[in-house]
Amino acid sequence: MSAEECFRLKESEVRIEHSLNKNEEKFAIRRIKTVQQALQKLGIHCSLDEVPNIALLGSGGGERAMVGLLGSLVQLEKAGFLDLILYLSGVSGSTWCMASLYQEPDWSTKLEAVKDKIIKRLSGPAVSWTDAFAKLKKYYYEKDNFSLTDFWAAMVVTTYVKEIDEHTLTEQWSQQSQDPFPIYTVIDKKCKQEKEADPWLEFTTQEAGYSLIGAFLRASSFGSQIEKGSMVKKQPEIDILFLQALCGSALADGEELVKFIWQKIKDFFKHMFPHIKNILQEKGQDPDSPPADTFQDVVEKLVDMNLYVLDGKDPSALDKSIRTMLIGLAGGKRQLIFQVEKLNLHNKEAAKLYMKRYTMDVCNNLSVWFKLWPFDLCCSILRCATQWIWGREYNFLHNMTAKALPDPLLKSETRDYIDAGLLLNSPYFSVLRKERNVELIISLDFSDGDPFMTVKKAAEMSKEQNIPFPEVIIPPEDPPKDFYVFEGQKVPTVIHIPLFNVVNCGDKTEEWRKKYHTLQGPYSAEMITDLMDVAGKNITNNKENLKKVICAIVEQKKMG
Repeated sequence: MSAEECFRLKESEVRIEHSLNKNEEKFAIRRIKTVQQALQKLGIHCSLDEVPNIALLGSGGGERAMVGLLGSLVQLEKAGFLDLILYLSGVSGSTWCMASLYQEPDWSTKLEAVKDKIIKRLSGPAVSWTDAFAKLKKYYYEKDNFSLTDFWAAMVVTTYVKEIDEHTLTEQWSQQSQDPFPIYTVIDKKCKQEKEADPWLEFTTQEAGYSLIGAFLRASSFGSQIEKGSMVKKQPEIDILFLQALCGSALADGEELVKFIWQKIKDFFKHMFPHIKNILQEKGQDPDSPPADTFQDVVEKLVDMNLYVLDGKDPSALDKSIRTMLIGLAGGKRQLIFQVEKLNLHNKEAAKLYMKRYTMDVCNNLSVWFKLWPFDLCCSILRCATQWIWGREYNFLHNMTAKALPDPLLKSETRDYIDAGLLLNSPYFSVLRKERNVELIISLDFSDGDPFMTVKKAAEMSKEQNIPFPEVIIPPEDPPKDFYVFEGQKVPTVIHIPLFNVVNCGDKTEEWRKKYHTLQGPYSAEMITDLMDVAGKNITNNKENLKKVICAIVEQKKMG
């Protein structure tokens, strides 16, 4: 890189370096002293140079992951292990727990009280529809890029986390000094689908950026419009609720999630239309404007039509009704904008493409007559749903000239960011950055399905990218045990802990899995207490095993 390029990048909003942010670096130096003291309390004595860098990972899994991580952390604290953790990193549902913890200044020093507060909230009343709607309106009007993630944040995530957290990562940093360093993770959708570049994106209290590519910007600037590394248009810093939605933007993959979203949109409109009528009455509707009832009828039938097609049902009666209403709106004065091809329900992909075009056409027709708030919001939600737009933000690398960056990342004005669990349901690659020098990874796995999928996939992906990772050989056990160690020469040691296992669940592992599935609604107080207890047992039953592994790493460091 030329001297001119170096100077330009130093003055830039964007940092392109394979190095730690300076504040993270300083934090790590301070935290290592805390870790050393915690090791001494456990009877493990070593110099600062011999203290291992330990990362704790929480996988995805909706509220199961959120509660499971909380139960695990409570027992880690009781066992004297929490102060050993340098990095706490999460995917999807685990980030919901992290966000709740980091609301509290120095939460790890008063975890019992913080835990009680979180449980009380999770067991309590939901966020009111009015408050959630007001938050959605705020997202819609206060920033340039609107997507399903905004809808998901306000109308779905709030039903699980039972709050609207408008704090920011920058604010979190200003009040934390005694806790592990938090790393939230998502992926770049196009990088995943088209393999344009490494997809892993991380958020810390300092920066957001591509973990393995080495391109970052201040957390407060993420989402702002940046060209050639310079700020063009500042956007509000993303808040924690939006971050929770960005990280946990897919409780499940494939068809079921599509239906889930359309059903949520249907429920939303059911609540919203009486609200629309109140708004119009207060504003005094223009007598020449078409009736809001017509908009409501068209939109409700359009949502039903999408659900029909997803279920393979014939929507022709709905289609006929929609067209009749739109013709009535036009009054014969203008031609309707519609595709001419016919729906083929026997070809699933063709049917999906048809409904995408059909929905866009209906929205474009409606927009001719219903231009103002809140009709514009309804059409935006429908357009995002039919085009499946999640996590769309300005691309902070747009039109940069740094040769170190993959070319496709520089060209698009926006990028779409989604739940990292859709690629790998555990945030291994946030802590496998060489500059973080993590020597022990404790992986708490709250996934559905194969309890070893995350660690096996992490090993495969690491091998592809020449990232040091131990060989993963899974013993033929079903159900799994509660503690697995993978280690090797010049690689981090990985401890893998499946949530439900033969030790903490006995012969009822499958019953526990069925009781806590991912797309389930918010848990009752009893379910929360039971799940925290079973997750906590994975720590209390393995205190000596954890200590043994940590001792071995310290001894290895002493030997050089």
